[in-house]
Amino acid sequence: MQAEALFNRAFGDRLNPLYHLGALAFFLFWIVCGSGLYLYAFFDTSVEGAWRSVESLTHGQWWAGGVLRSVHRYASDAMVVTMLLHLLRHWAFDRLRGFRWFSWVTGVVLLWLVFAAGVNGYMLPWDRLAQFVTQASFEWLDWLPGFGGTLVRNFIVDANVSDRLFSLLVFVHIGVPLLTLLLLWVHVQRVPKATTQPPRPIALAVAAMLVAMALVQPVLSQGGPAQMAQAPTVLAFDWFLLALYPLVYLWPIGGVWLLVLGATALLLAAPWLPPRRAGAGHRLTLHPGAVTVSARAGETLLEAGLRAGLALPHDCRAGGCGVCVCSVLGGRVDHGAYQPAALTEAMRARGQTLMCCATALEDLELEVDVASLGAAPQGADGTPALQRETARIERIEPLAPDVMRLVLSLPPGRGFDYRAGQYLNVVLPDGARRAYSFATAPGSGDGSGDGIELHVRRVPGGRFTTLAFGQLRAGDLLQVEGPLGRFTLHEGERPILFVAGATGFAPIKSIVEDAFRRGLKRPMWLYWGVRTRADLYLESLAEQWAREHPNFHFVPVLSALAPDDPWPGRRGLVHEAMLADFPNLQGFEVYACGSVQMVQTAVPSFIAQGLDENFCHTDAFVPAAAAAPASSSSAT
Repeated sequence: MQAEALFNRAFGDRLNPLYHLGALAFFLFWIVCGSGLYLYAFFDTSVEGAWRSVESLTHGQWWAGGVLRSVHRYASDAMVVTMLLHLLRHWAFDRLRGFRWFSWVTGVVLLWLVFAAGVNGYMLPWDRLAQFVTQASFEWLDWLPGFGGTLVRNFIVDANVSDRLFSLLVFVHIGVPLLTLLLLWVHVQRVPKATTQPPRPIALAVAAMLVAMALVQPVLSQGGPAQMAQAPTVLAFDWFLLALYPLVYLWPIGGVWLLVLGATALLLAAPWLPPRRAGAGHRLTLHPGAVTVSARAGETLLEAGLRAGLALPHDCRAGGCGVCVCSVLGGRVDHGAYQPAALTEAMRARGQTLMCCATALEDLELEVDVASLGAAPQGADGTPALQRETARIERIEPLAPDVMRLVLSLPPGRGFDYRAGQYLNVVLPDGARRAYSFATAPGSGDGSGDGIELHVRRVPGGRFTTLAFGQLRAGDLLQVEGPLGRFTLHEGERPILFVAGATGFAPIKSIVEDAFRRGLKRPMWLYWGVRTRADLYLESLAEQWAREHPNFHFVPVLSALAPDDPWPGRRGLVHEAMLADFPNLQGFEVYACGSVQMVQTAVPSFIAQGLDENFCHTDAFVPAAAAAPASSSSAT
């Protein structure tokens, strides 16, 4: 977990390569296959022609064959390292038991297939390193009963190495990767919603790294063509694929077999060896909607839900992003291995957990912030599904130096049937998601069936906000999905306190306008906290509400003013200003929307001053989150 936290700080949770090791292995496999096909097109599959064809590839067309030979070699090494890290990570987190045994066992077999293909590949250039690998391999195999030294005799003198044997080596080098590809497909069948492609930035970075290594340190043949009568003495060794080979000459060969077979048997048996953390299967009831699914032994809550076809919010699947947070209403969970920044002690104290890490210790009642359990449309099989649409930008205009308004239109008859306070995801080309709240009430103005208003706040380095503040224009198309979220107004008679931070005003604007449209007479106070007056980007609208509706009151709060600033209004933190006006929150209902820091700081203070937790509703914005706000929409 410390290594993951370090990588999160360096790359962010979405681009943490430790969260994409399996997908990276797939990506490297395709690089190995693509480069190998090019090399095979120019390769002479004869003993006499192998060396010459490889040298011609390496030096005669260094700009293509030479680079691809190096990329082929470095990608093979990287695939081995990636698979070993993937194996180690799942072992460290004990994610190999229960139904996961299948993926674990097939993963162990895959690792040996990749080793076999890599070792076999070193035999083909037929240089001195190929000679060493070939002779050592057949000496190793000769120890097995039934061979009695007959194999290695074929490699005593050059005349014994025939084109038929060399064709067999080429056939193995093609057949083993094909078998690997088949087993890779089988391997992911037990993994719900498994991804086989890493995020585009990671894929591009890995590809660029391989090409750079090929140019800086090209792979070359070693010591001239193979000569069986002379043993090679100096070799540049590949310790990723050939680490066991020195042992063939340093240990008794029987000891090498014992090491390999013993380690393999131990790895294959690992899912059934102690310590065991997984228990029996349990029943999960997810609200709203009371959807019931079964969780297998050792299966995370997220895996159980995805396996049942629920469109649960998730991103990193490794406890680093916080997107899959839920509230445990009843029962006990094992929180598993997660990043403390994604699941704080305060969140755990409120009964929250991360679905991607938590496993059930008994039957559970869960509350999940996801539209698939509420108002989202259903698929043909009856399971909930999100609505995915192509939206057109009708207007894009600045509301403040760091806030942009986007008005989107959807195709006729394809509008979102959302509730005030919900949000949608803007889907980026690589599948990454950015969450933005609907900023107007359903059925009014730009919030009507064919129009959507979003308030986009500038985030330094943010991918979508960079587009919104520099590249997007009216007429551009965006992929959006929704509606999502349950930060919606609950029925009741209690006075309402709205606490908004920055663009947390957007969903509250939607809720307030919807309340006016429906004629609600409950007393409402809006405390809107920003840094400077320029950040009150729709102050005049809020003041208009206060003038036109006697039950509505507006209190702006500025937190970053100089002491001599003439601002006549409230200063400081917005939740502290609200608490100063309402020292006793018994009988009130609070809706707080803003940054994670604001929400996590404010909610304990609200509870301490008498607010009933059942009437504290929150929506926390996470910069650059991929799918949804990281906090539950209702503190429980």
